[in-house]
Amino acid sequence: MLGGMSAAAGQVVPDPHLALVRPVQPRTPQGCEDCLRLGTPWVHLRFCLTCGRVGCCDASPMRHARAHAAESDHVIAAALEPGEHWRWCFADEQFV
Repeated sequence: MLGGMSAAAGQVVPDPHLALVRPVQPRTPQGCEDCLRLGTPWVHLRFCLTCGRVGCCDASPMRHARAHAAESDHVIAAALEPGEHWRWCFADEQFV
């Protein structure tokens, strides 16, 4: 899937989770909200495109972005790294 579209019965359909995207800003652009509070390290940052919560990536020890998606059903996140411009759907495990 590219650009938020998937193939279904030969047709391209938009990812329904894109409806969750809101015009939000990262709440803690300096780091993962939970890692900052706990004093744990992170590798890369992701931010929730529904509420703006910043979490750490799956390569990080705590995987807070994925945990937030599972707990809140806010499943669309974006990269919060310089030069990275992509979105990920945790529910469908694909770029959107």
